[in-house]
Amino acid sequence: MSFGIYAAGFAILIAGLAYAAHLVHLPAQWIAVGAIIMIGVGILSGVKATRQKDSAK
Repeated sequence: MSFGIYAAGFAILIAGLAYAAHLVHLPAQWIAVGAIIMIGVGILSGVKATRQKDSAK
């Protein structure tokens, strides 16, 4: 559940940054590139932040 909340927050962040980039007239291709990179960063950091610790056996 916490990964879903993390992913939703990151999606809102990406949408806000993409809208800001649109307002400053960045080309659409660079907005898409930035969004794809941010999605990757969001997935990696979300998994890292919400991963359960492995039990020592």
